[in-house]
Amino acid sequence: MTSRSLTDRLGGLAFGGDYNPEQWDEPVWKEDDELMRRAGVNLVTVGVFSWALLEPEEGRYDFAWLDAHLERLHAAGVRVDLATPTASPPPWFTLAHPDALTVRPDGTRLTHGSRDTYCLTAPAYRKAARDIAGALARRYGDHPAVALWHVHNEYATLCYCDHTAAAFRVWLRERHGSLDALNEAWGTAFWSQRYGSWEQVLPPRATNWHGNPGRHLDFRRFWSDVVVAAYREQRDAIRAHSDRPVTTNLMLPGYQNLNLWDLARELDVVSVDQYPGAPGLDAAADVAFHADRARSLGGGRPWLLMEQGTSTVYDGDRVLAKDPGDVLRHTLGHIARGSEGALFFQWRQSKAGSETWHSAMVPHAGPDSRIFREVTETGEAVARLAELAGSTVRAEVAVLHDPDAWWALGVDGLPSAELDYHGSLARAHRVLWDAGVTADFAHPAHALSRYRLVVAPALFLLSDAGAAGLRDYVAGGGTLLVQHASGYVDDRLHARLGGYPAAPLREALGVRVEEYRPLRRAERVALSDGSHGTAWSESLRAEGAEAVAAYTHGMLAGRPAVTRHGFGAGHAWYVSTRLDDAGYGALFARLLREAGAGPELPGLPAHVEAVTRHAPDGRRWRFLVNHRAEPVPLPKPGHDLLTGTTVSVLPAGGAAVLRLP
Repeated sequence: MTSRSLTDRLGGLAFGGDYNPEQWDEPVWKEDDELMRRAGVNLVTVGVFSWALLEPEEGRYDFAWLDAHLERLHAAGVRVDLATPTASPPPWFTLAHPDALTVRPDGTRLTHGSRDTYCLTAPAYRKAARDIAGALARRYGDHPAVALWHVHNEYATLCYCDHTAAAFRVWLRERHGSLDALNEAWGTAFWSQRYGSWEQVLPPRATNWHGNPGRHLDFRRFWSDVVVAAYREQRDAIRAHSDRPVTTNLMLPGYQNLNLWDLARELDVVSVDQYPGAPGLDAAADVAFHADRARSLGGGRPWLLMEQGTSTVYDGDRVLAKDPGDVLRHTLGHIARGSEGALFFQWRQSKAGSETWHSAMVPHAGPDSRIFREVTETGEAVARLAELAGSTVRAEVAVLHDPDAWWALGVDGLPSAELDYHGSLARAHRVLWDAGVTADFAHPAHALSRYRLVVAPALFLLSDAGAAGLRDYVAGGGTLLVQHASGYVDDRLHARLGGYPAAPLREALGVRVEEYRPLRRAERVALSDGSHGTAWSESLRAEGAEAVAAYTHGMLAGRPAVTRHGFGAGHAWYVSTRLDDAGYGALFARLLREAGAGPELPGLPAHVEAVTRHAPDGRRWRFLVNHRAEPVPLPKPGHDLLTGTTVSVLPAGGAAVLRLP
């Protein structure tokens, strides 16, 4: 099944959001019907948090209210993304099965009163989840309103209970085969941690000081496998009764303790939620980061933006409003990079409950508001883009993302807390975005030869196979950038001996890291090319590589800081410190030139986004989004799908979607 089957059912790209009619009464429902028509809504997610209504008592289902709403929506021309409500078990469930409540690392068992308070390894929870998914599918599997199935919501809560401990031991037996192999993998000879029986092995619960790093890594891998298995159970229960595509919404980048590559392979269409962590231009860059990752997780297939906020920007301890025009600009940013539409959380802003102040398509102020006017304008724009459904996006540059490397940087006892995994990925992607270059994300184990440039911002953990793959990529003619503290450990978290990184990668890079030297907070080291480094430094020995920049003072004075090495038909670069923004940008500009990877549309000023979607039959559409405060003339006029006219200038904050010859 593909996302194309969804757009076929909708007659175009998706537009809408989470709809919770159970929060409202009949007069509001009637207004919703009229407002959805005005806004161009054609898809709504229903039932995400409705378990207590759907199954008021164990085994007794009440579908009458849902029947009525599905019939009403279908009559209004709105299709349904029908959700299983398993992210929020009802009170009767937790009262009957207290052992299925979440246990924290310190042993505290949580109580009912929020969402996501469950344990995915608890047999009672897994059975209840399968049962409600199957009951919904039996009733609505071929309902004409249902266009998509939505399993759960934003997996998944971690749990450290006895159910988890038992399941973890089973997983470890399958992975390692024997206690001897487990002890070797976890390095339990240190600190008298050697296990003599499987019963002694526990999840990484709270302890006195540093926990075992191997256990931490394996637990993260285990929990990701638990999530994938739980998703499959519900998906298969649905597929037994329905031919509609099935998905679950991924939450990026670091919210979910998951190997998203693994879960994405199980989805008929990848769907994601995206909420910026900063306003303005940073929010636009964040849209691109999330969208490029979503497309990459699906192997380049079209995907779906399941949630965004009309006015939700998370900034530390406060939620900021979006700027005027952001609803349209952010929506187009996602669609430009492969989404088959744009949905929001949620349709109508709640008048009570835990997310009363979460923004919505219809705010508390009602339809006579700036937000709803922008929603309507955006719905009209999305409707005009129906012809590009099923088209894809191409990229010549990739940023490497490996969940094992992320989890490896989460262990206790590392030399520095400033080795920020997702921050490093986002920074590399941001430099490419600023340069107008569309980027994929890729795993080190993927085939990389189609990319002119591959960037490895944070591969602290790198398997032997991954290191050999990167060496072969360079030898085959690729350009590779590896950043500091990469390849220090193998896939068991054992330190690489004889110098860093892993030997095959050292061969390609032509350098050997002899010593790592974290920098003090706010410390800057000067380099010979005028740039500066922060956070980290390394003592490098060049073994064939040329020094592009060197350290200029201290014990590293005169030692290489940035290197370049010709290897086979390609080139490998290494950066041993965290370059300042200017130095980082200059490095990427040189890398892109040498690799022959340029911006999507040369000649545009900075922060005018240009992305092209390609149809299998050769048709192309170029998205242009102006994030500047002044109009920008286009290099060449084109027919704009949004206005139906020929445009030659992008207004300040404006956008266009050009149908290319």
